[in-house]
Amino acid sequence: MQAMQLVLAAVVASQGPALPPQVGQALAQAQAALTAMAPAVDALDQLDALDGLDALDALDALDALDGGDPTVAQDDQDPTDSLWQAARRAFNRGDYSSAASLYADLPRRYPNSARAGDALYWAAFALYKNADLNRARGLLVEQPRRYPKAATLRDGDALLARIQTALAKQGDEEAGRWLAEHAQPSADSERARARGCPDEGDDDDLRIAALNGLLQMDAANAVPILKRVLARRDACSAGMRRKAVFLLSQKRTGETEDVLLDVAQHDPDAEVRLQAVFWLSQVPTERAVGMLDSILKTTSDEELQDKAIFALSQQRSPHAGEILRAYADRPGAPANARLKAIFWLGQRPSPENAAFLRTLYAKLAEPDLKEKVIFSLSQMRGDENMRWMMDLALNEREDIEMRKKALFWAGQSGANLDQLVALYDRVQNQEMKEQLVFVYSQRREPAALDKLIDIARREQNRELRKKALFWIGQSHDPRATKVLEEIINQ
Repeated sequence: MQAMQLVLAAVVASQGPALPPQVGQALAQAQAALTAMAPAVDALDQLDALDGLDALDALDALDALDGGDPTVAQDDQDPTDSLWQAARRAFNRGDYSSAASLYADLPRRYPNSARAGDALYWAAFALYKNADLNRARGLLVEQPRRYPKAATLRDGDALLARIQTALAKQGDEEAGRWLAEHAQPSADSERARARGCPDEGDDDDLRIAALNGLLQMDAANAVPILKRVLARRDACSAGMRRKAVFLLSQKRTGETEDVLLDVAQHDPDAEVRLQAVFWLSQVPTERAVGMLDSILKTTSDEELQDKAIFALSQQRSPHAGEILRAYADRPGAPANARLKAIFWLGQRPSPENAAFLRTLYAKLAEPDLKEKVIFSLSQMRGDENMRWMMDLALNEREDIEMRKKALFWAGQSGANLDQLVALYDRVQNQEMKEQLVFVYSQRREPAALDKLIDIARREQNRELRKKALFWIGQSHDPRATKVLEEIINQ
């Protein structure tokens, strides 16, 4: 998105002293549209975000810079030139009624012209902009039949899908049938083969655009179509299946969990399987939780395990929490997967999860797992968790690195500063004292600076005094300047 905005800025900067008013306005509209669309595009490509694409049509006005459509060769002797230019000017100034009439007039008067096929597309586009959807649809259906080699056929496919989606949303039965048909192209479709394999992110592909349109249909009509798409196993339909998995997750029926589970277990495309598991996280039922548990217990695919753990972390049922705790406590499970289970437990604050993690720590031997438990407890906060970390920091039988991490995360998570200050005189290990100096430096309370000043003045260990002085020097508190001056003048 930022790259597109930079392109727009570059276009403006590279022009001569003055742009035609309609082009400058179009550029401004397009850049504003790109900025406004960014949050919607980031939000899983919900179909409603496609409405924002309408504003990008202002980019078409850039063609006015060279007097016409860049896809059509210019010919001073072409009798269609003046008609094409007039249509283009009407379109660029937003007079879509005139533009549609002028564009449509070109294939009527010059049916064999090189511009005739593209004129039908632009006439349909102008009608679409004018909300005349039925007439626009008629022209786009006519275009490939009369002009199968038109340069704008692919653009026409994408526009037709948008129009059919809008009409289906209004209850148009013909549009609904069209979406259902084109969301699952036949295997022997010559036109489909010519276009190549669709990618789930390619909304310009007719099949993907038609699939997007299913989001506007009710679940009873959409789910059978999505099931048929997901039943395909050929490599070329993988992009459609990835899109269909997301769409299915938005259509809650009694079949949703079963279809997603089948895809997660049996689809030949790894990415389709992963997405099926991910979207099970959006199906908040006990059946979905049980399916995720089954996947976690039976799969050896680490990516699939990760997705199942994440999906379980998004479920709010107590059973999902039990499954995550059991997996985190499985000694034979892959360490990376256990790390993720521990992490997500930390993102679900509850007395059960906190008590489990505190108990789990004592069972663990792997430093990475122990560190993740400390971090997860710090994310839950709470007095009991803070006390546990402070006790860990004081436990001289524990590994020094774990003790330091407990101190660090306790300090970062808002542990009581009076307790942290009192801890300094209770620990004997220099590394621990250095860690405490750093912890104090990260706190903004006056008492933290007071402790650093006390260390700088009274600590017998020169290295610790130097570290305290360094962090005092990073403070903007007026007291810091005074203390530094005092020590300098000693």
